[in-house]
Amino acid sequence: MIPLSNVLLSTAADGRLFGLDPQLLFDTCVTAINIFILFVLLSYLLFDPARAMLKKRTERITNDRETAKKAMEDALAAKEEYEAKLRDVNKEAEGILSEARKKALKKEDQIIAEAKEEAARIIQRANNEVALEKKRAVDDVKKEMIQIASIMAGKVVAANIDTTISDALVEETLNEIGDHTWQSR
Repeated sequence: MIPLSNVLLSTAADGRLFGLDPQLLFDTCVTAINIFILFVLLSYLLFDPARAMLKKRTERITNDRETAKKAMEDALAAKEEYEAKLRDVNKEAEGILSEARKKALKKEDQIIAEAKEEAARIIQRANNEVALEKKRAVDDVKKEMIQIASIMAGKVVAANIDTTISDALVEETLNEIGDHTWQSR
């Protein structure tokens, strides 16, 4: 290895500052050509694949963004569609409930009308039974009156009372009992 001071002294003695000789120029040109070839070769081998990889990555990211954007639009459209369907379902459910209420009210009115008719039939039947019982009671009272009158007549005859007294007694008994007296019971 040559010390730096020797190199500087040798260049100063030759009168050249850098010691440029044809060999140095040739070596410099060959090195520059080699660097250029190496740059082109490395560009072809390393930079182009890296650029291609970056380009593919950029395209993939762009495609992913577009796909995501399209998926977002589809999701928003589906959301709006489902919300519209949900509103329709709510309206339909409200309609069904309204119809069910109307049917229930109609059925209620029908049941009430049938119950009123049945109550009227029961009342009519009870009134008919009361009238029949009343008629039976009237008939029973008349029979008892006749029996009482017969017994009284028998007692009157047995006592040898004259007919005017017996007629007066029967008439008095009938007036006491009367039509209204035995009917009100």
